[in-house]
Amino acid sequence: MSTSTTSIRRARPEDAAALSTVFDEAWREAYRGIIPGVSLERMIAQRGPLWWRAAARRGRPLAVVETGEGVIGYAAYGRARSGALKTSGEIDELYIAPSHQGLGLGRRLFWAVRNDLGDHGMGRIGVWSLAENERARAFYAGLGGTVVAQAVDRMAGALLPKVAYRFG
Repeated sequence: MSTSTTSIRRARPEDAAALSTVFDEAWREAYRGIIPGVSLERMIAQRGPLWWRAAARRGRPLAVVETGEGVIGYAAYGRARSGALKTSGEIDELYIAPSHQGLGLGRRLFWAVRNDLGDHGMGRIGVWSLAENERARAFYAGLGGTVVAQAVDRMAGALLPKVAYRFG
C-alpha cells in the first residue's frame, strides 16, 4: 500500500464505483454486530455506484482521500442538519477503507473537512457516532471532541444509541 502520494479533493461522479466499495468495506467493518444484519445489508445495497454518482453532483460537500491506489476514504459534510448539535456545521459521514485505517488518513481528512467548514463560517462542528462503535468514538475523542448529546435511532426494530461530539 502506497500512501506517500495522498490528496484530499472534492468527489467527482467518476469516483462513484470506488466510493461504493469504500462504503461497503467500511460499513461492514464498523457496523457488523451493531446494526442488525438484514438492515446493514439493505443499507449497503442501496449505496451502489448510481447513488454515489448522484451524491457527487449534489450540493452537499463530499470529499475523498486518494492515494496512488485510488479513492480509499470519504467524508460527507456541510451545514448542520438539525439544531440538536448546537453547531453550524456537521460531518455526516467520515470513513476510510479498513485496509488503510490506522495510517492517519482519517485524521487528515477530518482536519481538511473541518478547515473547509471553518472557511465557510462554520467554526463549531458536530458529528454523531453510534454508541457501540468504539473505534469511531475513540477517533473523535482523540481529535478533541466533547460528548454533548445522546439520542437513539430505531432500525429494523432495534434501538441504536448514538452520541454527538462537538468541536470548536
